[in-house]
Formats: sequence, structure tokens, C-alpha cells
Amino acid sequence: MAATEGAGSLRALLNWWGALVGLLLILTGGLLQPAVPWWDAQRGLDFKELPITAQVPALLLTALVCGPRSGMLAAVGYLSLGMAVLPVFQDGGGLAYLQQPSFGYLAGFIPAAWLCGRLSQQEGMGRLDRLAGSAVLGLVTIQLCGLINLALGSLAHRWGESLPQLAITYSLLPLPGQLLLCCVVAVLARLLRPLLLINR
Repeated sequence: MAATEGAGSLRALLNWWGALVGLLLILTGGLLQPAVPWWDAQRGLDFKELPITAQVPALLLTALVCGPRSGMLAAVGYLSLGMAVLPVFQDGGGLAYLQQPSFGYLAGFIPAAWLCGRLSQQEGMGRLDRLAGSAVLGLVTIQLCGLINLALGSLAHRWGESLPQLAITYSLLPLPGQLLLCCVVAVLARLLRPLLLINR
């Protein structure tokens, strides 16, 4: 009985630790703009910046490595910080951010972390293709939440732009870079999971 209680306490501690590390990763990811190597005829090897930040990959990596609880706690912590007027979101923070077209994508962090984390606990998740597939499904969840928010906001006439223009700006333009980073997340998760997996 005491051993079971001790294991449960250790698991809870590890979940909170994973959530804290995940929150720090997401916050740091908001400051980083990923770049890919690019060959330029005049300059040779160059780096081309992607039109995204590393927040989504940080969230997906947390969920894949630490599990659904840690991923969801990190996402809730990030949203809570942003709603508490700390400028951690792309355009600032505060409750007024609920009216931004991009808020649906941020709200999608929570179900994406849960889904990605739950999939990471399935049998055979040590394979790179399955980790990448889980990351892509997490990204699709974020995209769906964002698109639903855009559609509802357009129906309520909250924004001046049309729904197709909003979908291009917030979904289609960042999508190729985000898909590329899902592959990077899968490689990192494959390396880190044997060392740091919390929810075995």
C-alpha cells in the first residue's frame, strides 16, 4: 500500500515537473523563429526563416515525451499566463485576446496536447513515423480549433477580413513550416523518450 502511494506521489511530481519544463519550452518557443538551411547561388549555404514560432513544436514535444497530463498542464499554464495580461502571446496578452482571430489556435493547444500525449502512450510509439504521425494529429487538432474559431467569429462579424483570407493568414501560410517542424519534433522525441518518459 505504501509503495503504491509512493509511486503515485512520484508520478504526480514527475507530471508537474514535465508540465513546468513544457511551459518553459512553450514560452521560449514563442521567442524563437525557426529557420531551414537553404542554398543561395550568390551566398552559398544560407538559412531561410519560417513564418512561424516554435511554440507549437514545443507543445507537441512536451506531450510526446512527458504524456498528456504534463502537456495539458503546460498548455493551461501558458494560456493562463497570457490571459493574466502577461505579453506571452504573439500580439500581447490579456482577456481582450479572446477576441483575436488567433485565439482559437491557442485554445487548441489543450486538446492537441491531450491527443498527442495519449497517442504517445500507445504500443509501438518508439518508431519515428508513429511519433511524427502523432505530432501531425496534434497539429491538425490545433488547426481545426483555430478554423472553428475563425468560422464562428466570421459569422458574428467580429473581424474585418473575410473567412478565406483569415484561413490563409492563420492556417495555410504557417502550415508547411509547422509540418516540417513536426518531423523535427518526432526526431527529438525519439531521442528523449527513452531518457525522460514520465508516463510509461
